[in-house]
Amino acid sequence: MKKSVSGIRGEIGDGFGPREVMAYCAGFAGLLAGRRGGQQCVVAADTRPGGEALKAAAAAALAAGGVDVLDLGIAPTPAAFYEARRIRSGAGVVVTASHNPIGWNGLKFILDGRGIGEAETAAVVAAAEAGGHGAGGGVVEGIGTDYVEAALVVAAARGVRDPPGVVVDAGGGAARDAAPQLLRGMGCRVSVINAELSSSGRGPDPTAEGLEGLAAACAGASADAGFAFDMDGDRLVVVAGGRKQAPDATLGLGVAAALRMGHRRFVLSADTSSAVERLAEDGGGRVQRSKVGEANVVAAMLEARAQAGGEGSSAGFILPGFNYCRDGILTAGLVAAMLCGGGEAARDALEAMRGSHMVREKAPADSALHGRTLEGVERMMGRRFSEVDTLDGVKGIADEGSWVMVRGSNTEDAVRISAEGADPRRAGELAGEARRMVAESYEAARRA
Repeated sequence: MKKSVSGIRGEIGDGFGPREVMAYCAGFAGLLAGRRGGQQCVVAADTRPGGEALKAAAAAALAAGGVDVLDLGIAPTPAAFYEARRIRSGAGVVVTASHNPIGWNGLKFILDGRGIGEAETAAVVAAAEAGGHGAGGGVVEGIGTDYVEAALVVAAARGVRDPPGVVVDAGGGAARDAAPQLLRGMGCRVSVINAELSSSGRGPDPTAEGLEGLAAACAGASADAGFAFDMDGDRLVVVAGGRKQAPDATLGLGVAAALRMGHRRFVLSADTSSAVERLAEDGGGRVQRSKVGEANVVAAMLEARAQAGGEGSSAGFILPGFNYCRDGILTAGLVAAMLCGGGEAARDALEAMRGSHMVREKAPADSALHGRTLEGVERMMGRRFSEVDTLDGVKGIADEGSWVMVRGSNTEDAVRISAEGADPRRAGELAGEARRMVAESYEAARRA
């Protein structure tokens, strides 16, 4: 089981199940007990098998801990964040493992309308180990949400003319209703594939899938674009021009939409393509980098009063004026708006990012050895590159627009490698160098 800024996740039957859900939610209730307005908490679940049962366990533990539970039922993570922000405590729990394999599940905790950070996660774990709290609360089921209506106002704020045809690939996840509703509300012609998990033809992570089925559906429906979501609807990958776009392109399209809205202050994660940064700066924006992880990006946004940004690696765009989380559903609406009137705005944004190529991979590595491994990698990168950045992991700058980054995974026993170059060969070379550095350093850490 993994505990990180991305939440708590595990494989069902292998250290994660109702007992663990109840323990961590009791711990979260304890954390809420000492906060002003902490008597309410939104709960939701994605469509994974057993998710509703785990949600019931979460609700029971929260109620036993003195929290009044507002149950959204099956709902995408962005809707849960939106509803949590509307109550005094800003609290929520989403039962989801996001893009992880179907046999997994997990918990995302929300405070003040944002995902909890490392220190708060540690506090939840400590409170879970300490035992129950509170004098008992209640559960209000089926509260509903006007998330789609609110997102429609933001996505169609400029008005929609000549709306496009689009295909939604729900991946059997929780975006299956909300995403089509938003796009149809904008006037788009919408087709849906993979609506049900039992018949979905792809895995839960659209960033890792080829999305050939979505590309074929777009061609068959003469659609202008396709939108593929992960299980809880916070990740979005776009198919345009007949092919899957890189995950960073989703963020780039979101940044282009934010520039059109008049926003100029952006935060991007350290592993986001420099092409997205150039897109923002060419549009008059200012960019600050943050550590990887949604909670880290949002924390940096709040501190800098940034208006937009996100993570290229997770295909995640964040518009904090609306939601303190990656919001794939809202982003689909923003992209659809840029596709109106012939789609020139969307094409220009994608063209601006074509001169950059990313490689992302991972190498197995025990989490306990991440620190020592990265120390060794930093020494090697210091000899190889003229500039080394340690904002998050170790990032070696090769030249303008070319870099390689190594960091410990927030969710797995693995080290993540990201590299960018002006062409695929250059990106691959840099990733290969980093791979060799990691292997050598990890082996030395194991022997120490």
